Amino acid sequence: MKKRNSQLGDLIPTYDLYGEDDPSGSRFWVHCETIAARSALHHWEIGLHRHERYFQILLVTGGSGDAIFDGETVRFEPMSLVTVPPAVGHGFRFSPDIEGYVFTFLASRLPVRPGEPSAFGDFLSAPRITRLPQETGEGKLIIDHLLRVATEWEGRLTGRTVLMETGLAASLALTARIAAQDQTEAEGTDENDRRIEAFSALLHREVRNHRPASFYASALGITPTHLNRVLKAKTGLGTQDLVARRLIEEAQRELLFTPGSVKQIAFRLGFSDPAYFSRFFSRQTGMTPGAWRRQEQTRIGSRNDEPGGIRER
Repeated sequence: MKKRNSQLGDLIPTYDLYGEDDPSGSRFWVHCETIAARSALHHWEIGLHRHERYFQILLVTGGSGDAIFDGETVRFEPMSLVTVPPAVGHGFRFSPDIEGYVFTFLASRLPVRPGEPSAFGDFLSAPRITRLPQETGEGKLIIDHLLRVATEWEGRLTGRTVLMETGLAASLALTARIAAQDQTEAEGTDENDRRIEAFSALLHREVRNHRPASFYASALGITPTHLNRVLKAKTGLGTQDLVARRLIEEAQRELLFTPGSVKQIAFRLGFSDPAYFSRFFSRQTGMTPGAWRRQEQTRIGSRNDEPGGIRER
């Protein structure tokens, strides 16, 4: 593990991929694994860190979470692509039902260097979260490219390097195009985007206090009806649904990674009646808290034997 010299960098560890000390960087230039394979071992949280020479892509096909980019928290939902250029401090907080892949590869393998004077270079130069549209073919094409990269990485067949480089480059080029289109369409919706970001940050702080929708609307200076409309237009879910989803995520983390009883967890989450908490959890997940805990502990236990990919030194 290495450190940067800046004051901020001194606090953020830099992790290497296999073989980064090889000057050619040619022996081990890419790594692929499921998001859950590593995050499940760390309570679904990956602390703030950076990769000095590596670009990272997260394909999120299920679940949700927060990305932290140099201290800024950004929410992501299913069917999103998270892109992180080299040397950017980043971390993640995932929901236990997270699904998808992480691709970490040498930035020198990109067809365009981050920061080069082009739309593609600009896209690659900053960390981003891009929703993949399902109503057009481009979103599916990006997913297909990256799933093929994952297959080639596992298969280790002849020609895999060319196919992986091509798949990564094509998926990024298409994502940059989608991001540019989204930016153009968003020119008239900046205010709503700011409201959604403010709502997400407020929800993160207040979810255990069981605030009503009117509390969040008042904090944002709009009516509850307006807030509900803004959130549905952006996420497909209304205020109460988003609050319930975040509360379930908090409950799942408590159930998995704390030794307390279901009753104790209910109280920590702000429920005055543990029986109501159990009914709420069952309504949202289809399982009682105790049954869900046993199932997930068994599933995570089976993953603990899986080999890791990125070495921390």
